[in-house]
Amino acid sequence: MNTETFQMPSAQSVITADVLVLGGGPAGTWAALSAARQGARVVLADKGYCGTSGATAPSNTGAWYLPKGAQRDAEIERRLSRSTGLADRRWLQRAIEQAQRGLDDLANSGYPFPFDDEGNPYRANLRGPDYMRFMRQRAIAAGVRILDHHPALELLSADGAIAGAAGIHPRSGNRWEVRAGAVVLATGGCAFLSHALGCDGNTGDGYLMGAEAGVRLSGMEFSSQYGLAPAHTSVTKGLTFSFASFYLEDGSPLPETGEDRSVRIARQLIAGEKVYALMDRGNPVEHDWLRQGQPNCFLPFERIGLDPFKQRFPVTLRSEGTVRGVGGLEIINDDCATTVPGLYVAGDAASRENLTGAVSGGGSPNASWAIASGTWSGYAAAVFAASLGDKAETRLVHGLGKAGLRPRKHQIEDGLISEVISAVQAETLPLDVNFFRSGDRIGLSRERLDAVWKDIRDHLVGEGRNAVRAREAAAMTATARWIWASADARQESRGMHRRTDFTTTDVQQTRRILTDGIDDVVVVTEQNQWKEVA
Repeated sequence: MNTETFQMPSAQSVITADVLVLGGGPAGTWAALSAARQGARVVLADKGYCGTSGATAPSNTGAWYLPKGAQRDAEIERRLSRSTGLADRRWLQRAIEQAQRGLDDLANSGYPFPFDDEGNPYRANLRGPDYMRFMRQRAIAAGVRILDHHPALELLSADGAIAGAAGIHPRSGNRWEVRAGAVVLATGGCAFLSHALGCDGNTGDGYLMGAEAGVRLSGMEFSSQYGLAPAHTSVTKGLTFSFASFYLEDGSPLPETGEDRSVRIARQLIAGEKVYALMDRGNPVEHDWLRQGQPNCFLPFERIGLDPFKQRFPVTLRSEGTVRGVGGLEIINDDCATTVPGLYVAGDAASRENLTGAVSGGGSPNASWAIASGTWSGYAAAVFAASLGDKAETRLVHGLGKAGLRPRKHQIEDGLISEVISAVQAETLPLDVNFFRSGDRIGLSRERLDAVWKDIRDHLVGEGRNAVRAREAAAMTATARWIWASADARQESRGMHRRTDFTTTDVQQTRRILTDGIDDVVVVTEQNQWKEVA
């Protein structure tokens, strides 16, 4: 089998739309709603079920609700001071302002925000299940057509512009196709199937599709975000641990070294030592509030009959990759457009360096960015689609997908998908590989991943559900290669990028690092614009 002879099956259904949104999380639903409000015909295709899939749906999250004034100004200064010079004041101001408008819009539409102690609505908190169910209902009411369980496999192109996407029904194996005037990628980040809560659908699909269209990625070295979790669970929610003290196996406190708590825990776990938590801070009233406000955090304890307020439990650090990291596709203007006409990006699929710099955007920044970038990208996509007029539906389209979809040589399906996933996880999940990094280990990871990539390009393809798994495996591999190319180029420690061979922050490297290309990865630094072919 080769690229001359292999073709995707003919689409069983072809749908036309003005705007296609890929991804049904918060960024995707805000984008769909925003486009529909401009009068666009909108289709939203989700890999899972819009309203329950993604990292937000099973969680509670904060959001920036900061009216103009001292509180907003203080938050902007705090974020800038933590960003190690990579965040942008104007983008912070824009995102906070748009997030507040979106939260007010939610309230005016009837979203049941909680109340504070004085009986006033508290709009800086979103309950994931309620929020995403409400956003689904809003999108449907606005006329958005939602295609659940419709994973996209590739973007469609026509005359140098993006013209839709094609995918497959995993159960039936039937191909679907949406032809659209513009596409918003809101497919989330990549957590490498680490089983962090709600993240296993986030496999970097949008990164690969965007890169195949010619979009660069930015900030991929800031991807070593690990969430603290009870060892027996996938719940990587940090709020509950603000009530905890941490201990070693012999009962002594976790040593204070002046480093962040996650760094101290990582050192112990890498050394083969167990770390335990006990929620012994706070009072019974606060504990009851915590149980009521974060019920999914306590369900795993109830299942094993453990009281975390009275009994110690082992903890671990679980990779959250770029989902609560920073890196993603590069946007080139205020509308969240990419360099490719007709292609826009929102949420975790986009780089968040402008907001958070080199540190995690988990919680309020990412939740607010989803609202803001979704709103901006959906509006701009609708305007672009309208500018095409009638020709949008008559263009000749072709698919852009290659890796895991159109192998260069003979097909190998049995076992190769699992082998690829295991190989990628070995270079991305272990703490001693990714939490702390070194030049030698980065080089080894790059060498191994390059070999995996060659196998993917030559042989990997799947049918039915395995078509989705093959593309996920390819997307995770591509994401890992971009991460390690960026990490290799940033020869310093900055934010979550921790190098053991360059332990300090170099002010001369206060610049963005971009990655370009798929088969041949190219690294470009924003400041000096030098290039190095990887």
